[in-house]
Amino acid sequence: MLKRNWILLDAENVSLGRLASFAANKLMGKDKPDFAPHHVDNGDFVVVINSAKAKITGRKVNDKKYYFHSGYPGGLKVFNYKDMMKKNPTFAIFHAVKGMLPKNKLGDVMLKKLKVYPSENHPHIAQNPTKIDLV
Repeated sequence: MLKRNWILLDAENVSLGRLASFAANKLMGKDKPDFAPHHVDNGDFVVVINSAKAKITGRKVNDKKYYFHSGYPGGLKVFNYKDMMKKNPTFAIFHAVKGMLPKNKLGDVMLKKLKVYPSENHPHIAQNPTKIDLV
């Protein structure tokens, strides 16, 4: 039987890419000795708090773009990072981690173990998650 741990990451003052790559490695279980990339999902659950306070460097606050297309002509919508954080403060971390996971059915299962919250409050206190500092 697989032993899945619960990990708590605080995104306050942590770079978005550094946080996303660490979370993706934990979700995939790459740090475990029984890691098998092709058929077993043995990763841990990852809870990210304070996603609205994640740090982004350089001019990416205004220059980083998120693109959405409806599939119809003229259906392209573009949001920069600042507008996306106002609209949905959990999207940037969720999107970054999703891009670092495998693009198959196993990656979809791994992504369901990611829980992102914009503030310090989260409903997973009963699972007793282990806090890891990334700073």
